[in-house]
Amino acid sequence: MMENPLLAKLSGIVDLSDDDMRAIDGMCAETRDVKDRTDIIREGDKPEHVHLILEGWAYRYQLLKDGSRHITAFLIPGDFCDMHVAILGAMDHNIGTLTPTTVAYVPHKAIDALLDRPRVARALWWATLVDEAVLRAWLVNIGQRSAFHRISHLICEMHLRMQQVGLTDGNDFDLPLTQEELADAMGLTPVHVNRVLRRLKKEGLIVYKRSEMSITDVAKLRKLSGFDGRYLHLHDRRSAA
Repeated sequence: MMENPLLAKLSGIVDLSDDDMRAIDGMCAETRDVKDRTDIIREGDKPEHVHLILEGWAYRYQLLKDGSRHITAFLIPGDFCDMHVAILGAMDHNIGTLTPTTVAYVPHKAIDALLDRPRVARALWWATLVDEAVLRAWLVNIGQRSAFHRISHLICEMHLRMQQVGLTDGNDFDLPLTQEELADAMGLTPVHVNRVLRRLKKEGLIVYKRSEMSITDVAKLRKLSGFDGRYLHLHDRRSAA
């Protein structure tokens, strides 16, 4: 049952019962495969489903009037794209895929049913609050850190998030992002991103080739980037549930 990345994510936080896990797994029955670089949902849409990433990578983004794009989040397996839209009614940003992606289309009524389960409701609330914490961390990253520290901080974050859902092999994990996508997320130019990646490689901090990222010394990179993973709130909260 732990093959579902949402279960892997939530079970580390709340001690879910077998019945809770079956309910979470059951809501993911309707799935669709989406090509890379394809919008799952667009600004202004009023979806009838909540979208959950089961495989692949997606991202939140907004387009400005001049056609430029700003990426506000990267979404990995176990992440909801738009759980808030059931309450707000319409999307205020876009969700697109970065890689071929498998998405669960979850009816709003299925989410309502899960919220009647106290432990599941607590876990979903935790996931929503962590999304907000990540956004705050990104604001600080872009507003106060140098280009070198922005990108190294993001690498550390994605490593820890991928580790949470069992998608790392030690210090190795997939990071399927182009330099343009990193630039649009970190408020930099692709040229600047290229310089930072070359420096990280030259200093022996990472090995990065064809979307495969390997951090040679996680503790050292976290220290250099100023990364403190407490904002991801991954400590075990099951005893408090």
